[in-house]
Amino acid sequence: MGEGPRWQGQQRRIGLTGGIATGKSTVGRLLEAEGLPVLDADQYAREALAPGSPVAAAVLERFGDAVRTSGTGPECPTIDRGALGSIVFSNPTDKRWLEQLVHPLVRQRFELALAELAAESTVVLMIPLLFEAGLQELCSEIWLVDCDEKQQLERLMQRDGLGQEAAEMRIKAQWPMRNKRQQSDVVINNSVTSESNQHLKKGIEAAL
Repeated sequence: MGEGPRWQGQQRRIGLTGGIATGKSTVGRLLEAEGLPVLDADQYAREALAPGSPVAAAVLERFGDAVRTSGTGPECPTIDRGALGSIVFSNPTDKRWLEQLVHPLVRQRFELALAELAAESTVVLMIPLLFEAGLQELCSEIWLVDCDEKQQLERLMQRDGLGQEAAEMRIKAQWPMRNKRQQSDVVINNSVTSESNQHLKKGIEAAL
């Protein structure tokens, strides 16, 4: 059983998390296919960084042209999320600064969405940084999508076009997976490579 305060209401709230590139989005899509509403923290974070938003303005003020997408006008510049990621994953101070801006807004969006979905018996909260952001109390249970370290590294390098050093830096910037396993109620092993995702479907079926 995971540690920390949890949601104690009648609604079943599955907190879906995992390490970077372990397969959270794939499990999220499979849960959507089961008819469950899936709320996505990454989507809320993207909205927080939308052109013209207060967070985007603060980011541009701090980092300037290093994160400004080329070709965007000064009236409503767009942030280059890849460039921003490279900066914050290599600098813990910048990472904390950004998280302090974004995490409260993500939490607020979850709370609004959960209020709208109050009649649903089960809701999935897909939150990559669930533990890091301290959002356990929004969830009645926590599912962790896991895979072996070598696969995680290879998937991240392939997905984001990163070199090994940059990929390792991003993995190390998150909580160690062993800590996440200790605080999770369900661990879904995604170390198997399969286009049909039968291993994931079996894990989901057992947990539901």
